[in-house]
Parts: sequence; C-alpha cells; structure tokens
Amino acid sequence: MVNLARLAAPLNVGGVEIRNRVFLAPMSGITDEPFRRRAHTHGVGLVVSEMVASGELAKGRAGFDLRIRHSGLPVHMVQLAGREAAHMAEGARIAAGEGADIIDINMGCPAKKVTGGYAGSALMLDLDHALSLIEAVVGAVKVPVTVKMRLGWDEGALNAPILARRAEQAGVKMVTVHGRTRCQFYQGKADWRAIARVKEAVSIPVVANGDVCSPAEAAAILDQSGADAVMVGRAHYGAPWIAGGIAAAAAGETAANVPQTRADLADYVVGHYQDMLALYGVESGLRQARKHLGWYLDRHAVGVADDDRKAILTTFDPARVIALLRNVFSGDPQPLSLRSAA
Repeated sequence: MVNLARLAAPLNVGGVEIRNRVFLAPMSGITDEPFRRRAHTHGVGLVVSEMVASGELAKGRAGFDLRIRHSGLPVHMVQLAGREAAHMAEGARIAAGEGADIIDINMGCPAKKVTGGYAGSALMLDLDHALSLIEAVVGAVKVPVTVKMRLGWDEGALNAPILARRAEQAGVKMVTVHGRTRCQFYQGKADWRAIARVKEAVSIPVVANGDVCSPAEAAAILDQSGADAVMVGRAHYGAPWIAGGIAAAAAGETAANVPQTRADLADYVVGHYQDMLALYGVESGLRQARKHLGWYLDRHAVGVADDDRKAILTTFDPARVIALLRNVFSGDPQPLSLRSAA
C-alpha cells in the first residue's frame, strides 16, 4: 500500500513528539478518558479529548473538569469550542493548567446546537472572527495550538486553505481538515483531494480526516491529499482499536491488545462499561455507556435477541447488564471477526 509506511513515523507538533501519524478524532460524548485510554493502548499515535465548551469551562460548570482531566497518557490534547475570545483564552489557560500538552480549536463541528451558537464550523463564515479566537488562544498559553476545520461552510465557500494559512501566520502548529463542508454534515463521500489545497497553502503539518476506516483508505487519503497524518473518527464506533490497527499495519505489525476470542471481547466490553461507571458514577455512567454498548452489539452481536438487547440498553442494574453482556458476547456461536483491526 503506497505511502502507508509514512504513518509509522513520529511527528513533531510545536515541540511535542507524537509517536506515529494515526490519530483518534475528538468526538463529543465519545472520546472521554476510558475511550482514549483504550485507543492509546491499541497503538494510536494521538488521542484528543471530546469537544469542551470554553464558556462552560471558564464558568466552572460542574462536570467539565472531567473532560480536560489529564489521563496519564504521554500527550494530553484538549479540544475547545466557543465563540468568545475571552472564554477561549480562559478555557485554554485552564486546560494548560491541567496539563494539556496541545490545545485544539474546533472550527469543524457541523452540529446545529454548536453552529447555532456561531461556534464550530460556523466560524468559517467569518474568518476575521475565527482569527481573533486563534490569536486569543495562542496568546494565552505556551503549549502548541492546533485547529480542526472543514473544507468550508458550503460548496460556495471552500475557504479552508485561507483559514489554514492565516492560522499558521497566527502561530498555529498543525491543522486538521475534514474533507466535507459543514452543509454536507456526514453525507456523501469525503473529498480527499480537496484537502491537498490546504496542504499546498501551509508549511505546518496537515492532518486528513473523513471516511478512513482501514489501512487501504489511510493510504489512499495520504496519496490524494498529500497530508502528513490521518485522523480516524466514526469508524471507532464499537471498535476503539481501528486507528491503532492502521498504525500497526503501517509499521508492519499486528494491532496491540485487540480481543482475539469472544470471551476476550466480553471482557473488553465489560471493562469499558465498568470504566465509564467509575468515571461518571453509576447513574450518569449507565446513560452515557449505552451508546457504546449499542455499537458493540451492532458490530459484534448482530444476532442478539431483541429482549436481551433491550435489557442491556435499559436496565439500571450494572450487575444485570454485565451478566447479559457476558452471555451475549461469550455465548454467540458466530466466529469473532475483527478484520477491520488489521
């Protein structure tokens, strides 16, 4: 696979050494501490916190400290979202004070609840304002600052190269580009070749994102974009080892710590569930874990009985959920297939 070996090399981001060039994308409500730890264990080069609202962080809203808490991994990267420069700067200072090695600015989230507040990818509609946020964050902290963006708001405003160039001039050390516009959300196919225009516009590392699920797709996005690294997001639903598997393939190795048997998978899912309960407490953890359990079931237990699935996703007794998970995953007669981890 052409170019795939490039991903095994380390990458320096503003003085921070990243062990390889396959990254886990920040995903709101997904890439919390338990998820990031798993992805790192599987060999991914860099993990990013879920998006943190800078205004809520600056105001000290309860629970937001969990999103920026240092997880003990070699590189701690926190992503901030917001519209107000003062809040972004204060949020960056708080994150850096908690040990963040890199601060990422979200200018790519397409969700209406984010863009409706003129944050996320809505910032690409006003590059002068977007730059004021970048300058505020860069000026507030001594750690490297990066930006994640889309190609533009819509097909009539593909201004990612301009934003990236101005961000570099303002002191940003790396940009990540999702190969869709905001108005596409996640529809259609990501335009990997369009990312090449961003790469041509800057001298800092460019990370290509969008529709990468396998080593072959990672090689293809590198070829078409000329990017320095790849970022993998939604492919991880029910499979936190995907990016680690791509990194391992780039190095000619086997992905680390991926479940090999159905009993292994049962232990893995139960462990993830228990870690979420420990982090959030039982009441909140039960609710937040359900989407992950649903993805594990969708991906690895397609024949699960409807009653068992419903019980797993609605029961409030953790012991009952754990017993059901072990029964479903360990007792499934279908062979375990994790080909996408290779």
